[in-house]
Amino acid sequence: MKDVIEQLASGRQLHIDRLVEWLRIPSISTDPQRNGDVRDAGEWIQQELASSGFAARLDETDGHPVCFASWNGAEGAPTVLIYGHYDVQPPEPLELWRHGAFEPTVEDDNLIARGATDDKGQVLALVRGICGVLQQRGSLPVNIKFLIEGEEEIGSPNLAPYIEAHKEELTADVAVISDCSQFAPGIPAITVALKGHVYLEIFVQGPNRDLHSGSFGGAVENPANVLTRILGSLRDEEGRITIPGFYESVRDLTPEERADFASLPFDEDGFRDDLEVPQVHGEAGWTTLERKGARPTLDINGLLSGWTGEGAKTVLPAHASAKLSMRLVPDQDPDVIETLVSDHLRSLCPPSCTIEVRSHHGAQPVLVERDSHWLDAAARAVEKGFGKAPVYIREGGSIPVVSDLKRILGIDTILLGLGLPDDNAHSPNEKFHLPDYQRGIETAAWFLDEISP
Repeated sequence: MKDVIEQLASGRQLHIDRLVEWLRIPSISTDPQRNGDVRDAGEWIQQELASSGFAARLDETDGHPVCFASWNGAEGAPTVLIYGHYDVQPPEPLELWRHGAFEPTVEDDNLIARGATDDKGQVLALVRGICGVLQQRGSLPVNIKFLIEGEEEIGSPNLAPYIEAHKEELTADVAVISDCSQFAPGIPAITVALKGHVYLEIFVQGPNRDLHSGSFGGAVENPANVLTRILGSLRDEEGRITIPGFYESVRDLTPEERADFASLPFDEDGFRDDLEVPQVHGEAGWTTLERKGARPTLDINGLLSGWTGEGAKTVLPAHASAKLSMRLVPDQDPDVIETLVSDHLRSLCPPSCTIEVRSHHGAQPVLVERDSHWLDAAARAVEKGFGKAPVYIREGGSIPVVSDLKRILGIDTILLGLGLPDDNAHSPNEKFHLPDYQRGIETAAWFLDEISP
């Protein structure tokens, strides 16, 4: 592999240039006005794979297209399915970006742009590493399939049907995803658990129009007051969720698992200082790392009601709304939790208002089998690519496709984190540390070597 790694190292600037070109495409899947840009980003990665020797195409769905590519020339060898996504989060608030969100800029070895780490940079690291092996050697030691979609940031509504429809074509022995992070700078990691997800939107309706708060206040219920009372009741002062039955199916950590968390080199003071908060907060009885990675959560993601412009306007609003997300742990079922929470929210609404609860998307929690030769091979590859053995961590985020791949294809997933926890995914000034981008490229090549027969 020495020749391949040397070739990949010599192409460092080309790797960066290709990523910059892809990041310039504003592939915001949630914005209908960007549908053309989303398609352009899908065509970009399809062409990148095709030009490297893969049979690559762009398949239509009821939403944004899926890029599928394959190389099947290693007869009798394992097949690896690599998943990624080319859509990105909206960049707002735009004024907080130091540069344009889609004007990639290098600062102190960091490439700053929307999608830099989530997920264009990470998936392109795998693509560049694997394609580098193919171009250098003329073949691969294992069979490779790529599944790169354009709807992950809106809950992948068309991905499971796509996988079902292409089940035979997607058959593989194991999947690999890089859409997570290392534990800390200089501490590479493999993620062995992901939280599930339920996302709800709540609408409380009062009068049929906005009213003068002096003329009508005290006589008509204010839906903003109702909504804030409801939301404020969902967690107690110790951070525990108060919805009856919410914790019923939670699988508690074993003493061994808690010991694993305690062994990680976590700097809580540094964590707090980086966020500039006076103190950490969460469910009583659990450490910060345990709360982040292994305990269920409930958070308000957005609130809207009444006058939000500059200055004063004495209005009693006609309606109020909120966006609410819950992160779930094994063995919580998103469908069960959605029903439980929705029914509870409706029960809290007084007769003076009406309430509507809408569901957006969900995901199953994931726990990866630790006793796996695939995981062992990935750990060896990470150690060679990053120069240090990885730690095993739990991630508070959700990747819905992991449970879909297990349910539909029957395969496990290796979660290789190439980014860093402070990469500002979903936030302004998202970044990817370029030395880690290069290490990820080389790790992808080493992984093929480690799993080859």
